[in-house]
Amino acid sequence: MTEQQPAEFGAMGVPQDAIARLAELRPDRPGAIFTSDLSVNEFLLVREAGFRPLGLVLGSSIYHVGLQIGRWSKNQELDVLSQAMYHARELAMSRMEVEAQTLGADGVVGVRLDVEMKEFGADIAEFIAVGTAVKAEPDAGGGGVTNWRNNKNLPFTSDLSGQDFWTLIRAGYAPLGMVMGSCVYHIAHQRLSGVIGNIGRNVEIEQFTQALYDARELAMSRMQAEAEALHAEGIVGVQLRQHSHTWGGHTTEFFAIGTAVRPLRPDHVIERPTMVLSLDG
Repeated sequence: MTEQQPAEFGAMGVPQDAIARLAELRPDRPGAIFTSDLSVNEFLLVREAGFRPLGLVLGSSIYHVGLQIGRWSKNQELDVLSQAMYHARELAMSRMEVEAQTLGADGVVGVRLDVEMKEFGADIAEFIAVGTAVKAEPDAGGGGVTNWRNNKNLPFTSDLSGQDFWTLIRAGYAPLGMVMGSCVYHIAHQRLSGVIGNIGRNVEIEQFTQALYDARELAMSRMQAEAEALHAEGIVGVQLRQHSHTWGGHTTEFFAIGTAVRPLRPDHVIERPTMVLSLDG
């Protein structure tokens, strides 16, 4: 905690009000309640997989995005903006993990990571991470798993739905953490001669194709690097999103996110899926 940080904020910028709310849940107390944003079906499947919901956890960061100018006729990554968008999300995620640790959780399931532009200004956004902290029962994953945390000794995080989380555990795999990569890229404007030359023609605009391809690859490679740092076997549920935010038509962000996973045991066998026929008309 920095000297400039207000006294009402604790470790990693988590407000004392949040710590007090989590302390009131006291999941180890008989008769304690839990809070969750899981649907009823998701809640039942998470419980059936051997995990007990402890409470709703969240992290937030309101971030001022710095100024960087891209050259009108050049394809280029805007490093200042890429770093800002990544760091703000990382702050929100880490604060959510602190809340989960406060509850003694083994992981966080059903995580949503959203960005909301605020009325405070065009360059100010709030980054929000929300999920349900869970504790593994002794028989979770078929039993015999003594540690569900990742190699950083942090609770695992996953943006998989409750149904997908259940399927993953039943298949003998466990989530390690949400991994992400971001790239804010300036796409060069087309020269006037090129615009005129393309009128009435079917033709690929190669510099645009290359710019978007490069930006996606940068985001994907950074996500993969995070998974490698967690010693993951792979990444499931990958989403590649594009956001224009407030930067204008020729600047865009590509954001890659997914759940890094590991096998629970070397001799696991994935069960054969069962066919289900719907009786609905």
